[in-house]
Amino acid sequence: MADVDAARVLALEQVVELEEQRRAMYLVRRLFPDAGPLRREKYAKHLRFFAAGAVHQERAFIAANRVGKSEAGTFECTHHLTGEYPWWWEGRRFETPVSMWAAGDTGKTTRDILQVKFLGPPSALGTGMIPAHLIVHKTPKSGVPDAFETIWVRHVPTGGTSVLALKSYDQRREAFQGTSQHVVLLDEECPEDIYTECLLRTMILPGEEQLDPEARRGGIVMLTFTPLMGLTPVVLSFLPGGTMTEGPVVEVAA
Repeated sequence: MADVDAARVLALEQVVELEEQRRAMYLVRRLFPDAGPLRREKYAKHLRFFAAGAVHQERAFIAANRVGKSEAGTFECTHHLTGEYPWWWEGRRFETPVSMWAAGDTGKTTRDILQVKFLGPPSALGTGMIPAHLIVHKTPKSGVPDAFETIWVRHVPTGGTSVLALKSYDQRREAFQGTSQHVVLLDEECPEDIYTECLLRTMILPGEEQLDPEARRGGIVMLTFTPLMGLTPVVLSFLPGGTMTEGPVVEVAA
């Protein structure tokens, strides 16, 4: 009888461990739930930020530290990468695999913030926003231990593959030249020349070259940052006059 009880306890512990592992791999599905103390309706500004992507090419989540700016950016990016959008999603949708850049201040901060948000810490890769089973491949970044340069993600609806490149502002504007991008996430305020370059990369998406200009949707650029450098040109482009008021989210046509 004791052996049977021990076996049941062991089986229960294994079930609990497997459930914890499963939940760890689906962080993106646990955020903004329908009900509970962290239910979605409590995050009105986050939801407005997401919804604005359906209308605006440029968006900025400008707020204090520790309010979930980076989480909001990587949460949205993960849905674009995987093609799996929640039922309540009102923001921009892409029907095909996407090409994406995500960038921070330096290679180290990109690794410690954005990469961890997307993949989880180096000791537990696959526990971040992107579910482990949808991570197809990743390539190391030279010169930064435990950092990755490019991540390939399964785009579920099509069976194709999205590409996420991790960059940093200290690579300078030249590193942001080149191919068109569907999505660019700039976590922390970036230099104006890099921001301008990112706008150029998202003006026309692959396959839109032959369309009438009015029919082109282009890509999107998202900024998530606390304005620590004062009224820079990037800040003023979103806050004309340099004033941020409390209350409703302010939308400025781009």
